[in-house]
Amino acid sequence: MTSKKWSEEAWQAAEPVYEAITQLPFVCELAAGTLPRDKFLFYLRQDALYLANYSRVLASIASRLPESHMAAAFLKFAADGVEVEKCLHESFLAEAGITTAAEPTPSCLSYMTLLGAQAMEPVEVQAAAVLPCFKVYLEVGRHIATTAAPGNPYAKWIDTYADTAFEASTRLALDICDSLAANASADMRRRMTEIYVLATKMEWKFWHSAYILEKWEI
Repeated sequence: MTSKKWSEEAWQAAEPVYEAITQLPFVCELAAGTLPRDKFLFYLRQDALYLANYSRVLASIASRLPESHMAAAFLKFAADGVEVEKCLHESFLAEAGITTAAEPTPSCLSYMTLLGAQAMEPVEVQAAAVLPCFKVYLEVGRHIATTAAPGNPYAKWIDTYADTAFEASTRLALDICDSLAANASADMRRRMTEIYVLATKMEWKFWHSAYILEKWEI
């Protein structure tokens, strides 16, 4: 019997968290097209901060990967794919007349800090930490695309994450991590899975925080 790829094991471990994400009011109302505009814009402003940090993390991973084709892929993720997402955010925010950066919420700051801290860990762990932003968004995008209401005002956002180009990037990122895991010890694979699940929980927290318009208490 062929053993599972690491990415399949990690996804199985994180799947209960993903299922909880699909039940979040933010996700359900986004699919229905009933999500209040202020909550969506709040989310986009936080995500713009997150993505700026995320692109730096991707570039950091690229500099540490053992194979040149792996490094090239992560540099492309940082320079091209993330830039496309930023442009989408800027489009929505510009339409709303929002031009100033937001202060990061506790959840956004926690997620960015978590990813940044992995630069001190082996590259296998650092790479595993960024995968939920690929895989979860791909799966959520597909989920929403199949249930989205006609004339959904958030169709442009939905189409971005259900797009075949994003699927290809996700597959490549997963394949690279599977290659790293294939040459890693059992303990390293366990650490990769642990950070993968934790980052998936942060994805849940990020969407939830946008829905409640999270603010600092002081």
